[in-house]
Amino acid sequence: MSDPHGIRPPTTGVATDEVFRVEAHGMDQIPDTDRHGGPRDLFWVWFGANLTFTFVINGALVIGLGLRFWEAVAIFAVGNLAFFLVGAASVAGARAGAPTLVVARASFGRWGNYPAAVLNWLVSVGYIILNTVVGVLALAVLGAAAGLGTGAPVLVAGLVVMIACTASVAVLGHATVQVMQRWLAIGLVVCTVVLGVLVLPQADLSYGGTDGSRLWAWSVGLLVAVAGGPLSYIAICADFTRYLPRASRARGITLATGFGAMVPATVLGVIGIAAATRVEVVEATDPVTAVATLLPVWFQVPFLAVVVGGCVTNTIMTLYSSGLNLQILGVPLNRARTVLIQVVLVTAGSAVALFVVDFTDALLAFLSVMVVVFTPWAGVFLCDMWLRRARFDITGLYDREGGTYRYTRGFHRAGLTALVAGTALSALAADSVLWVGPLAAALGADLSLLGGPAAALVYYLLVRGRPAFAQVPDQPVTTTTEME
Repeated sequence: MSDPHGIRPPTTGVATDEVFRVEAHGMDQIPDTDRHGGPRDLFWVWFGANLTFTFVINGALVIGLGLRFWEAVAIFAVGNLAFFLVGAASVAGARAGAPTLVVARASFGRWGNYPAAVLNWLVSVGYIILNTVVGVLALAVLGAAAGLGTGAPVLVAGLVVMIACTASVAVLGHATVQVMQRWLAIGLVVCTVVLGVLVLPQADLSYGGTDGSRLWAWSVGLLVAVAGGPLSYIAICADFTRYLPRASRARGITLATGFGAMVPATVLGVIGIAAATRVEVVEATDPVTAVATLLPVWFQVPFLAVVVGGCVTNTIMTLYSSGLNLQILGVPLNRARTVLIQVVLVTAGSAVALFVVDFTDALLAFLSVMVVVFTPWAGVFLCDMWLRRARFDITGLYDREGGTYRYTRGFHRAGLTALVAGTALSALAADSVLWVGPLAAALGADLSLLGGPAAALVYYLLVRGRPAFAQVPDQPVTTTTEME
């Protein structure tokens, strides 16, 4: 029916994935009859997800390593080009109609894929907690400005608001996530631009560059810029392209995803770099308040709205994917219920982060672990997808016995060997808050990012020329949708 006022609600025209209704599909393959949309839709999904204050903190971390202003800016510009790898990996979703961690069974085997799925789930929950905590801190400042006071009661109220805003969208599912990301992103763009106009002119261009090893600073800076963003998304990126028509152009998917994620991440990172030349962002107990001190009174509320909104958009995306992840791990519940499980865990974890542990130390430790684990994983996954030209045996991906991807009792020795080799190199070359590897100590730099290319090379050498990598025909399968 048409709206008498000429305003039509957003719609997909697909009953199983309609806006503001609970999505019927979970980790099952999306049949061609339910495919809809186009690559351009991905731009706002990724733009909204990366309008997050976490990148401001990452920018402050980079400049805090002793780099000059323009060096830190260059690191963010170069490092965030890795978002185009996320775009390339996203093509697998459109071709297979499946989440990333289902497609990854081709790389690691039906059962060999489980360790990575477990680690990705843990990282996703950790990332959700980080964004939730930042959002709560911003809401607490808003509460204080409104005369609600400070302290634990305000933080608890902020946590409830953050959880309610994110969980309600993630439970509804893909179409609602896509629409809300667009609406929230458009609403946040203006305030983000004003934030940049207010903060960037205050940057001390002569800041830094006097102490410490330059190589170490550059290597760790790239680690923070890259690992804090693109690499954390590769394990979930196909979750948001699996509804696209099978014939969607790979170039369009790659560019829409890459630009959509890179632009806000880089802009916010540079704002963080500029802010950190004037105030202590990273060392501050509350980094949100630290940046707010640079802003005029009239912009305090819009700034806090940007922080909260960005945390909401990023958390919605990750919370949705972590629900699919639990299904892939074998939790016998539909997607909406697995999201609710995440909500309970995130609420508890956020409370611990707010009241027990140091926020900055937790962030640094989290980034350190993430790069060691997911750089090699991404290297193997991308190499495998390139060798197959993103064409998969769909039936084999979902076969409980492994089918085409059974390999050796469900374990792909080549994929797992490459993953172990890359992870070992990353660990040995890491200079993190948790440990310093012998290679990093000897070279005076963190080179853990090399684990990704190394894993890809090992994988290529082990599988090149194998008949299993011959192109397979598209094989649409009929899967049972999980209904309420």
